[in-house]
Amino acid sequence: MIFPWKKRETAPSGKVAFLISDEAHEILCVPGYTSLDRCPEVVTACRRIAELVGSMTIHLMANTERGDIRITNELSRVIDIDPMPNMTRSGWMQAIVMNLLLYGKGNSIVIPHTYKGLLKSLEPISAERVSFVPEGYRDYKVQIDGVTRNPQDLLHFTYNPDKLYLWKGTGINISLRDITKNLAQAQATQNAFMSSKWKPSIIVKVDGLTDEFASPEGRQKLLDSYVKPAKDGDPWLIPADQFQVEQVRPLTLADLAINDTVELDKRTVAAVLGVPPFLLGVGEYNRQAWNSFVQNTVRPIAIAIQQEMTKKLILSPKWYLKFNVRSLLDWDLQTVYTVFGGLSDKGIVTGNEVRDIIGMSPMDGLDELRILENYIPSDMIGQQKKLIQDGGEDE
Repeated sequence: MIFPWKKRETAPSGKVAFLISDEAHEILCVPGYTSLDRCPEVVTACRRIAELVGSMTIHLMANTERGDIRITNELSRVIDIDPMPNMTRSGWMQAIVMNLLLYGKGNSIVIPHTYKGLLKSLEPISAERVSFVPEGYRDYKVQIDGVTRNPQDLLHFTYNPDKLYLWKGTGINISLRDITKNLAQAQATQNAFMSSKWKPSIIVKVDGLTDEFASPEGRQKLLDSYVKPAKDGDPWLIPADQFQVEQVRPLTLADLAINDTVELDKRTVAAVLGVPPFLLGVGEYNRQAWNSFVQNTVRPIAIAIQQEMTKKLILSPKWYLKFNVRSLLDWDLQTVYTVFGGLSDKGIVTGNEVRDIIGMSPMDGLDELRILENYIPSDMIGQQKKLIQDGGEDE
C-alpha cells in the first residue's frame, strides 16, 4: 500500500546530466534522428540513380529464331512513352526509383489500370500511402489508403530483401544511419562555427586598472579613442604603457578536422550506395568509375524493375521488357569509331546502326552489311581477283 503522505524513494538512475549554454547546445547537439531523406548526400546519390534509370528507354523485345528483336505497338508506347497521365516517362520512373531506394525503404508500388483487357496507365503510389500485412512468411497483402489489395494485381519493386520476409525490401536505412548522423552533426557544427561571434581577428591587451575598462561604455570609449581610425588605413596611436596589441589566429574548420571527416563520410555513403565519390563532390570525374557505376549499380536496379514489369504486364511467353543500359555508358566518338567502325568493316553491323549509336539519322544505302575484300575465309584466299592473271571466269 502506498501512503500519499510518504515520500516515494527512488533508486539512483546512474545517469549524469550536464548544464550547457544555449550556444554550446546548438553547436554540439543535433536534435532528434536525421532520416535518410533529410541527408543531402544520400538524397543526391539516390536522385542521380533515379535520373539515370528514368533516362533509359524501355524496349519491348520478342524472341525469334534469328535472335531477339525490338517491336513497337500500343503496349510499348504505354510503357515507354505515356505510362501515366500528367507525368512524363522520366518523372514517372524517377518517382518509382526514389520510392524504391529512399522513401519506401526498399519498396515501391505501382497500380496497373486496364480497360477491356488493355493496359492504359501505370500509377505509382506514394510510400506514405502503402503498408504491408504479412500472412505467414511467404504471403502478404498490400494496403493502399487502408484498402487491402492482392500483390499479384500490383507491381511491387523491392530493393535489398528482408532477412525474414523475403518478399519485402529493406532499403539502405541500417547501413547509413550512423553515417548520416555524423554528416548532420558536421553540418550543424560548421553552421554554428561560421555564425559564432567568438572569432576575433586580433586581441588588444589593456591595463585592467584603468577606470574606462570597468564598464562596457568605457571599453567602447577606449576603442573609439585609440583603436578606431579616422579613415581606413590610418595607423593606430596607442599608449605604450597601457595597451599591448597581439595578432591571433582564429580557430578554423581545418583545426576541427571537420573537412576530413566529412570527406570520409561522403566516400562511405558513396561506397554503400554504389555511386562514384565525385557525384557527391569528392574527387574528380573518372570515366572508368562512371561506366562501372552504370554497369554495377544502375543496371541491377533496372533489371529488377524490368523483370517485375515483364512478369506482371507481359502475357506472351516470347516477349519481355529491356532497359537500354548501353545508352548511359560514357563513350567518346573515337571509341565508337574504333569499336563499331571495325564491326561495320567486318560485316557485323550496318552503317545506319553505327550512325544511330552516335545520334545521327539513317541514310539510304547504309542498311546492307558490307565487308572489306581482305576479310574472307582462309580457303578462298587464292580466288581474289587481284591474284588471278589475265581474267577468267572469276573476273
